[in-house]
Amino acid sequence: MKQLSLLAAGLVFSAAVFAGAADNVAVQDPYVRLAPPNAPATGAFMVIKNNGDKDVKVLKADNPASKVTELHTHLNEGGVMKMRPVPAVDIKAKGEAVLKPGGLHIMMIDLKAPMKEGDVVPITLTFDDGSTKTVDAKVVRPMAAGMPMSDHKH
Repeated sequence: MKQLSLLAAGLVFSAAVFAGAADNVAVQDPYVRLAPPNAPATGAFMVIKNNGDKDVKVLKADNPASKVTELHTHLNEGGVMKMRPVPAVDIKAKGEAVLKPGGLHIMMIDLKAPMKEGDVVPITLTFDDGSTKTVDAKVVRPMAAGMPMSDHKH
């Protein structure tokens, strides 16, 4: 019985440790840009708000719709815009990271099947403390994707 109590206490402690960053993060307006027919890749976008008192990092993203998922940004290299992977997306305490076309985004590479407008893709974000948060991102046409997100004025 004592072992069972210790095991239960350990599980409660583990849950508290791994709840961490994900519990303090809110995700707004997640969406996936509808890829043209036969396109091998697309992007996912959202606003990630850190309501906690500590800086957090998104270290990776995953989804069931693509074989490869990477965190990316756009860089201007000699007047040419290029996409490049980034090791993490930093989110300051009480701050936010805006993942948008032309900036930080989640790259979904080698799509497993064509997507259609209205599909929902679950995207799991993994934070630097090991905690995770899964959000449902709706697939939208690029014209709709370019619309302003909520009341953000970025």
